[in-house]
This record gives sequence, structure tokens and C-alpha cells, in this order.
Amino acid sequence: MQPKDASVGVLGPGGGIADSGGAVGGAGGTDSAVSSPDSGSGNGAIVWTQSSGSSPVGDWQAVASSSDGTRLVAVDSRTIYMSGDSGATWSIPPSSPMDNWTSVASSSDGTKLVAVGMEQGQSLMSGGGMKYGYIYTSADSGATWAQTGTQGSWSSVASSADGTKLVVVSIGGDIYTSADSGATWTDRTNSPRGPFLFWSSVASSADGTKLVAAGSSEGAADWPLGYICTSWDSGATWTPRGTLQSWHSLASSADGTKLVAVAATFVSEEFNPGYIYTSGDSGATWTQTGTAQFWVSVASSADGTKLVAATRTLVTGELNPGYIYVSADSGATWTQTGTAQNWTSVASSADGDKLVATDSFGSNGAGGYIYTFSRSTP
Repeated sequence: MQPKDASVGVLGPGGGIADSGGAVGGAGGTDSAVSSPDSGSGNGAIVWTQSSGSSPVGDWQAVASSSDGTRLVAVDSRTIYMSGDSGATWSIPPSSPMDNWTSVASSSDGTKLVAVGMEQGQSLMSGGGMKYGYIYTSADSGATWAQTGTQGSWSSVASSADGTKLVVVSIGGDIYTSADSGATWTDRTNSPRGPFLFWSSVASSADGTKLVAAGSSEGAADWPLGYICTSWDSGATWTPRGTLQSWHSLASSADGTKLVAVAATFVSEEFNPGYIYTSGDSGATWTQTGTAQFWVSVASSADGTKLVAATRTLVTGELNPGYIYVSADSGATWTQTGTAQNWTSVASSADGDKLVATDSFGSNGAGGYIYTFSRSTP
């Protein structure tokens, strides 16, 4: 059935606890860099850096970036970490709340942030009553946080560029939107395709008008497969799109026209490798691309041209290290880069040249780092 460490759809949150207390970083770090030369696809040389001495170690679940890639926010299964120097150093805000974090989003300038979580150990397949986490917002780049909205088994969150329009989804089937940076929320749960979906991911255009969410149907014979649903009116109404897949992650261009989604397949009650799907018409139609992989996360540049996607490998039903792939042609071709890690999340600057990725602890206890990437001009 479900991979060993899966909780949201088929991904995190994990059960690890990050290092805690004060600033993280400083001298004495050992940075390791891996370069993947251009393969002719126009990606340029990809150089990644894992700052083993200045990057906190944690069971990372999600990461988000400002448009210039300078301000980053990452969450592990308990703690929020901030960076104001493109990941060179990290700190835990003194007033940072603790939750079983699953997703985080940022405004374009990195000032307005939103983070969501769910109860530790909550899973699509856990059965029984749902256990709830919270929504937290920050208006000062993570220095202070405020609890807002209603409780839910929140799995994903997205933000408009100015941080005003927010959307959150849960594995309990909830969709809520906010038009005032999270001060108040509107329940959109019954808008998309039936009364109940197990939502795994959501993305937003820069103006917050065009939204895209992916989930699976309750109690259906095809569960846990589901559709992609799009909204072109800030979440008021939704339309099912695409084909039935076990969707993991979504990303959108700034104008909401170019979308990318990654999935796995579900055959004989087992998860199997799936594909990348792209859309150039706001989700009306989709094209399968890439190779069969167990895709876990995807991110997009503002124009939707430069994409980054992370994979894991499946061995006897368990998730193992995978690779990161990049595209410079809106997903038509992909280049493998870096080394195999337990990737959980990727994020991109607006120009697509500054990337950040997180990995979780492996079965041998290794991993749990944040990586930053730079893409040179081809």
C-alpha cells in the first residue's frame, strides 16, 4: 500500500526532530559542491552546495523562497528556520511556533509567510477521526508568527506574490482561501468535484486568481487516485482536469498559464513510478513528459520556463534516495543533476537560477540537510 515514510498523500511529514535553539550557522562549515555539466538542453551547469557546517540538520518537510532567492524559509517536522542570505546561514526565530509542519509559502519579497501543519503521525490511511494542526502567518519575514484560521489536517499552502491571497488544503478534504493575508478565511470545501477529496498539493498564480489543487477521491474504487482541479476565480469555483493519478506536487507560473504536476501510479495496491505533466493553458489540457520516476516535488520559475523536480526511488515498497532534474524548456526535456538524496521539497527563485532543496533522514540516519543550487548561463 503506502511507502514506509509517507503521510501526506505519499510524502512526509516524518517523525524526526530538528536541532533547536538560536542561530544556526557560522564559520567552520564544510561545503561540498557537485556540478552537472550542460547536456545540451540549455540548462547550463548546475552547481549545488550542501553547507554541512552551516545548514541545520532536520527531517525537512518543505521549503519556500522569495522571488530573488535571498530569503528562504524551511520547516522540518517541528521547527521553522529562516535564512536571509540565500541559505548561507539559518536561524530559528525566537517566537517561532512548533507544529508538525507540512508546508510553507512566501510572498515574493519574503516578508509575508504562511505555514501549516497537522497532528504528528496523521496519514491518509490512518482511519478514524482527523487530528488537526494549525495555520500560522508572519508579516515580518518570520520574526513573529500569529495563529489564524481553523484547525485542519493541512497538507499544502500557497500564496499570491503580495502575500494577500492565500489558499490552504487538507487531507481531510478542506479548502480555505483568504484575501487578507490570513486574517479571515472562506471555506471552499464543497466547491471542487464532490464534497470530499484528500488534497495533497496546491499552487497559485502571482495575483492569486488562478489556483490549482490535486487530490484523491474518498471511498472510490480508484482511491487513492484523483484529479487536478483548477480555479480561475480565486477558489470560488473549481473544475476537474487531467487524468486520474496519485498526485504529489504542483507548481504554477506567475500568470497561472503554465502549470507542472508530478505523480506516481497506483497498481495492484502498490505505488509505482509516475510521470511529470505540464500544461500551457492554465490546466485545460495536460501533456505527459519526462521518464517514469517516483516524483515527490516540483517548482517553477515565474515565466514557467525553468522547472526543477525531485524524485525518490521505490525499492520493495519503501522510499529510497533519488535525484533532482531540471528543465529549461518548460518541461520538454529534463537533465539529471547532483547526487542521490532523500529529497522532500524544492523551491525556485523567480528567474529559476537560484534553487533550494531539502532532504530527510534516510533509513541509516544520514541526510537531513538543506541544499542550495545555482544555475550558470549556458
